[in-house]
Amino acid sequence: LGKGPGGLAVPPLGASRACSSCVRAADVKDACAQCDRFVCQNCSRLCSCCNTVTCSLCSTVDYGDVGEQVLCSGCSVFQV
Repeated sequence: LGKGPGGLAVPPLGASRACSSCVRAADVKDACAQCDRFVCQNCSRLCSCCNTVTCSLCSTVDYGDVGEQVLCSGCSVFQV
């Protein structure tokens, strides 16, 4: 395996990439914007603030007055 961004192991082209949460095959374009882990569509979360794809480890759910909001680790810092 080659080394990709951040020193992560990258499988050869054509090889399946596993979701970091459920180990199902993840699409090549589905990677967490925060940590670059691969996530499948079932496990990915879309940040309510900046609309980036994140994994469950890099996002939090805010149960505020406006309802449930998913926030990436970057945007959650600005919420009070």
